[in-house]
Amino acid sequence: MNSTRSNSRTSLHRRTAAALAAGAAALVLAACGGSDGGSAGHAGHGAAPATASTAPASGPASQDRRHNAADVAFAQGMIPHHRQAVEMADLAPSRAGSPEVRKLAEDIKKAQDPEIRTLSEWLSSWGEKVPAEGPADHAHHEGMEGMMSAEDMAELGESSGRAFDTAFLEMMIRHHEGAVTMAKAERAQGAYPPALKMADAIVTSQSAEISEMKKLLARG
Repeated sequence: MNSTRSNSRTSLHRRTAAALAAGAAALVLAACGGSDGGSAGHAGHGAAPATASTAPASGPASQDRRHNAADVAFAQGMIPHHRQAVEMADLAPSRAGSPEVRKLAEDIKKAQDPEIRTLSEWLSSWGEKVPAEGPADHAHHEGMEGMMSAEDMAELGESSGRAFDTAFLEMMIRHHEGAVTMAKAERAQGAYPPALKMADAIVTSQSAEISEMKKLLARG
């Protein structure tokens, strides 16, 4: 009788122990599976935002969109400055006395017209004001580096032949020197890569034209 009860209790203990062991094993397996799945899910969700947040910052398109106040000032100042140079150049075909001055004026117009369009497009894309065209625009910017006054422009428009050549070269030298000063300021303070590239081109090309114009003046 006691033996039977003992055997029964032993069998019950074994079944209980086996059940507990199986339950524990199941929990371990579930935990391992959950850990693996959770780790993979975390990695999957964590990796994507990191890529999304870092990729645009390092991409070239992001670099091209970055600009600062110096870039805006450069564009808003150079547009009326270039417009006046083109206005002066437009007088040369009918008033210049030498083919060298006519060719120089043609080159100035050819270079600066496209730059005016580009500068205007930048300002529009940045949500900034594009300077208005016309006499009021020139009057507003007369104090800018190298800008001619209304009287200067009238004097140039009334001259012809050798007198025009001399006045044009003297005025355009001052005008170019102003543009070079503005471009150097952009190179030192700007942030927009295309604007910095344009500033480099202005310094190089207009410095060369200043040297050429001084030689033409010296020749008389």
